[in-house]
Amino acid sequence: MPELPEVETVRRGLAPVLEGRRLARVEARRPDLRFPFPEGFVQRVSGARVMALRRRAKYLLADLDRGETLIAHLGMSGRFRIEGARAPGQFHHPVGDNPRHDHVVFETEDGGRIVYHDPRRFGFMGLAPTADLDRHPWFAGMGPEPLSDAFGGGRLEAAFEGRRQSPKTLLLDQRTVAGLGNIYVCEALHEARISPFRPAGRISRPRLDGLARTVKAVLERAIAAGGSTLRDFSAADGALGYFQHSFRAYDREGEACVNAGCGGVIRRRVQAGRSTFWCPACQR
Repeated sequence: MPELPEVETVRRGLAPVLEGRRLARVEARRPDLRFPFPEGFVQRVSGARVMALRRRAKYLLADLDRGETLIAHLGMSGRFRIEGARAPGQFHHPVGDNPRHDHVVFETEDGGRIVYHDPRRFGFMGLAPTADLDRHPWFAGMGPEPLSDAFGGGRLEAAFEGRRQSPKTLLLDQRTVAGLGNIYVCEALHEARISPFRPAGRISRPRLDGLARTVKAVLERAIAAGGSTLRDFSAADGALGYFQHSFRAYDREGEACVNAGCGGVIRRRVQAGRSTFWCPACQR
């Protein structure tokens, strides 16, 4: 599933094509994705102008001039593809795309065409009043953005205090921090040299300060690399992310640890249904 860096990469690719543009025509080619489209979806979006394109956690948010926000989640295999007059000059059409999986088409007033493609249909779209977005069930109770000033060691200390759960489990909890997924939590814990199995409440404040800084640094590097392409992900211009070539721990089972002076080997263990990659020698 695309994580925060992948969704942010998509947002940055779509923003020049959508922000400030009116959606002249919208076509929904089926009644649902993972969930049914909102009632009157096409009519409520057609003719609206996109005032801003934002991201919250792993969601894309298009604020419309009608007081509603179009919410989109990519699910497992969803992606947006830019076509038409405003398509990038070096568009890379993803190999193997089948037109029957093109489920939603947005056409802008100046000839841009944005296609939502989703073979597995685990993605979804919704509409909600912009002013009440924080109270929407998909966002209510969600923690701070990890790249914001609201996220730091103090936030982790408050969330981890007295907790016996692992730091990995709590970092994946969207109430602790929004948008983190398995890949980048594994990477951040490894770089911070914190065991993914240690009781979170026993991690000192200085180490939590370092972990928060590392989370930010890992995400910023991943965004700069266009995210990670493991299976289905590609940016809006069709380009593949390449952060997977910089993984320090994730998917590197049996390889040497890259942390300086370690000499250990990356191991894999299933933790809460997900693969955890870590170095027993230096992650304590």
